[in-house]
Amino acid sequence: MRGAVFVALAATIGNFLQGWDNATIAGSIVYIKEDLALETTVEGLVVAMSLIGATVITTCSGVISDWIGRRPMLILSSVLYFVSGLVMLWSPNVYVLLLARLLDGFGIGLAVTLVPVYISETAPSEIRGQLNTLPQFTGSGGMFLSYCMIFGMSLETSPSWRLMLGVLSIPSMIYFVLTVFYLPESPRWLVSKGRMSEAKKVLQQLRGREDVSGELALLVEGLGIGGETSIEEYIIGAADELGDDHELATDKDKIKLYGSQQGLSWVAKPVKGGQSSLALVSRQGSLALMDPMVTLFGSVHEKHPETGSMRSMLFPNFGSMFSMADQHHKPEERWDEESLQREGEGEGYASEGGEGGDSDDNLRSPLISRQTTSLEKEMGAPPPPSHGSVLSMRRHSSLVQGGEAGATGIGGGWQLAWKWEEREGEDGKKEGGFRRVYLHEEGGPGSHRGSLTSIPGGPEVSVDGEYVQAAALVSQPALYSKELLEQHPVGPAMVHPSQTASKGPIWAALLEPGVKHALFVGMGIQILQQFSGINGVLYYTPQILEEAGVEVLLADLGLGTNSASFLISAFTTLLMLPCIAVGMRLMDTSGRRTLLLTTIPVLVVTLIILVIFELVTISSVVNAVICTVCVIVYFCCFVMAYGPIPNILCSEIFPTRVRGLCIAICALVYWIGDIIVTYTLPVMLTSIGLSGIFGIYAIVCVISWIFVFLKVPETKGMPLEVITEFFSVGARQASAAKLA
Repeated sequence: MRGAVFVALAATIGNFLQGWDNATIAGSIVYIKEDLALETTVEGLVVAMSLIGATVITTCSGVISDWIGRRPMLILSSVLYFVSGLVMLWSPNVYVLLLARLLDGFGIGLAVTLVPVYISETAPSEIRGQLNTLPQFTGSGGMFLSYCMIFGMSLETSPSWRLMLGVLSIPSMIYFVLTVFYLPESPRWLVSKGRMSEAKKVLQQLRGREDVSGELALLVEGLGIGGETSIEEYIIGAADELGDDHELATDKDKIKLYGSQQGLSWVAKPVKGGQSSLALVSRQGSLALMDPMVTLFGSVHEKHPETGSMRSMLFPNFGSMFSMADQHHKPEERWDEESLQREGEGEGYASEGGEGGDSDDNLRSPLISRQTTSLEKEMGAPPPPSHGSVLSMRRHSSLVQGGEAGATGIGGGWQLAWKWEEREGEDGKKEGGFRRVYLHEEGGPGSHRGSLTSIPGGPEVSVDGEYVQAAALVSQPALYSKELLEQHPVGPAMVHPSQTASKGPIWAALLEPGVKHALFVGMGIQILQQFSGINGVLYYTPQILEEAGVEVLLADLGLGTNSASFLISAFTTLLMLPCIAVGMRLMDTSGRRTLLLTTIPVLVVTLIILVIFELVTISSVVNAVICTVCVIVYFCCFVMAYGPIPNILCSEIFPTRVRGLCIAICALVYWIGDIIVTYTLPVMLTSIGLSGIFGIYAIVCVISWIFVFLKVPETKGMPLEVITEFFSVGARQASAAKLA
């Protein structure tokens, strides 16, 4: 856990530099305009040039990061920051300054686009929201320190804008050192490339424990999102604790759900026409204009059990996952792309005849193997299609037998299990395969729970209680059969999803219903955030406060107009920090959606008050005070929610295989909106004034609230893989609702 927090802090130095740059250009543009005699349009171009650079680099950053990884792109970002700082320090004319601002924009674009992705892919789901709010915190911290520097330099006789801008190179060197020596590659990206051994080491470093096989299995399963998913309901009991007289044990329709711990399984009875929240949403959809996906997500968060969860009841050790690997594999063989190239395309992941060695270092098949065990006897499964091998649980993993216990569950009250499912083949013979099951405990009537007790030699189980009611998302697993790939979802010899995904163009994945739905939400929230005016107000805060007459408040201090506005800007950014801390605390408790719906109305009220006091002058002091307070409240509420949440959402809602590409698309929309707002603000100031600007922003904030209420789901605490599965299900529900 500490490792995840540290790498998140290190990665957010890039956002610190972005905040530093935003404040620096906001303060230095006053002196640049005077020194270089800039016209209004050129002034806007100098400010917006970094945004243009960020937009350009964003168009390719996602695809490249999906190709070479997140870490190299963050290293490149630190280099671009450093070089741009040196060039800005030199800048003999406006043309060189524009070039430096362009390079600076490249660094900003890479950091803003990829840091949220990196944090989401490395953070535990329980604190993912908090860690992904850190970029907002460090960005505001960078603004505060920069404004303090600018205020101090503004007191000099001849402030140097080149020095103001060039100081950027110093913190960028720290960023470079951290990215090179302390940031590991994203484990989800490593898994997507089949580099399982490296992913295991990174996860061990991030989580601070040896047994990470559970999360490793979840990451692999996340590569298979997007298939047909059914919503089911189960009544689940512990298999070892239910006697023959129990209804679950004797019911002929019962199935077994297999967990990850050694020999762990549960008896489950499918409930037809059950009352689980997921099933109800699936059948009924949503009301009025509410997106069915929003209702589907809400059904999970609104009905959390209050007295415990499957993690603490039937499944105390549920979480090492199906680390299925033959204990007889060769030690030097690994499940990664390098091994695949050596073995050849036609070979399976398990060696013939059970040859090999220790399975601890062999992660070629972390979920499924060809080891023959008694599983087919337990499940009544027919003989396998070929090679006399079956899918089986890993019985002899040292990760299970010794060391720390793996993380139980996969976050947000969800558990990952597998069930054996039979089907009839074309030749009339029965064939079997595993299905992936995401389980979520229901808190509805009929769920019996009891106290925990420890069975000698076994895990804690619920013996007083009888069963747990759970909703389930059931779909095909991520690993596929090489021999039966076109006919069956699973089989004897398995292939990593990264091999099958490469057969089609990556752009084709954008046409999947779940991905299209997520893109609509991501792009919508990003463009509305920009047109709510935050970056336009941010870049020109000194000028806005100057026009509002803020120098009246500080006249007794003997400060000039510029120095007074810089001081108030620094004070404003200082007040942002505790507000961001509050937002960080609420991000994983109250949730993203609740924070947005609560804070956006405050933004609307502050903007309306600004419009009123721009049109009505009571006195210079009163107007200056009210305008300053409203700007401060606007900033503080914005950074609590609407500032960080769009990036957090976009880093959560896309599948692993196209996350970088989809993030780049949303970031491109973000930067285009930022350019439009920033470049047009000076013109709007001279044409419609502050009252007109704030009126437009207020209208956009109202539209934003409506969009969030109808379209943005709550994703707090949920594993990324479950979130993307929900988007796939929700997209189909939305399509069905339209057809109906």
